[in-house]
Amino acid sequence: MRSMQIVDWGRPLELRRYDDPQPLGTEVLLAVDACGVCHSDLHLHDGYFDLGGGERLRVADRGIRLPFTLGHEVVGTVLALGPEAEGVRIGERRLVHPWIGCGACQVCRRGEELLCLTPRIVGTWRDGGYSDRVVVPHARYLIDYAGVPTNAAATLACSGLTAYGAVRKLGTLTAEDTVLLVGAGGVGLAGLHLARALTPARIVVADVDATKRARALDDGAAAVIDNAAEDALATLREVSGGGAAAAIDFVGRPGTARFAIDALRKGGTLIVVGLYGDRLLLPLPLLPLRMLTVRGSYVGTLQELKELVSVVRDRAVSMIPVRERPLEEANSVLDELRQGRVLGRVVLVP
Repeated sequence: MRSMQIVDWGRPLELRRYDDPQPLGTEVLLAVDACGVCHSDLHLHDGYFDLGGGERLRVADRGIRLPFTLGHEVVGTVLALGPEAEGVRIGERRLVHPWIGCGACQVCRRGEELLCLTPRIVGTWRDGGYSDRVVVPHARYLIDYAGVPTNAAATLACSGLTAYGAVRKLGTLTAEDTVLLVGAGGVGLAGLHLARALTPARIVVADVDATKRARALDDGAAAVIDNAAEDALATLREVSGGGAAAAIDFVGRPGTARFAIDALRKGGTLIVVGLYGDRLLLPLPLLPLRMLTVRGSYVGTLQELKELVSVVRDRAVSMIPVRERPLEEANSVLDELRQGRVLGRVVLVP
């Protein structure tokens, strides 16, 4: 087994070789066909999430030990089954739902494993797909993605699922409503495609990068805005007829979240998805006076990923641009992502 691993927080990943793992119990061993590189991998690689005010959420404090293999957007081919595993056969190609809980607590039994207090997330708590082998704890987390290209299917596990989960929280909208999407990276573009497919509302995209704004226009945005421009809010209010009914912040910085809040009409909703970090300073009277809702959205459930695969396959939803890179180039890809030079998504191929 070849794995690109974190051996020291913030330092370059190292290629290490191990014997192939042997699946136990209900586990399933996959040969990795492709693994997407996600922006959250940067935070895990650094070893912390920035909470602002000098505070950090350190991943080591959550139980992750080095060396560790990143990668939660995984598609692979079944290689071996544990003695209690069933539901898949050797040779079948499957998409991994990585957002796995303990499987036994109350929220897990309800299908809300994202709320589990003892998660087993592939690529976050368990070794992931920056490798040529990955072990999944149970076959129920493996989804048949027939009809969706392999590399595109990999991005559904996080980029697509995160966008889908956020779009589903928009509520009931009409063709007279405007939805503002802030950030046109991989997740933001996925959000654009899904919002266009799932809601009749006008979709406006804001990004400070002209190349990404151009891509969003090409992908069907009704309008694009440079949210760093002095007249950005005035432009948004003009194209929306007074303000957005809802906004999704795919960046998660104080400036992007505040822009999105200021862009909302009365009664509007902000959904925060991005994890860039820091703290938002917000006058609290704005919330009741403007009757605003602010909520977070984090990836999605197993059922939502199954729904997403069906939506992409059955409605022929356009996919974000995806480029292949060899597994051994993982460090270069992370650097490019950190510098904002990735348009769409990159998948690593062993």
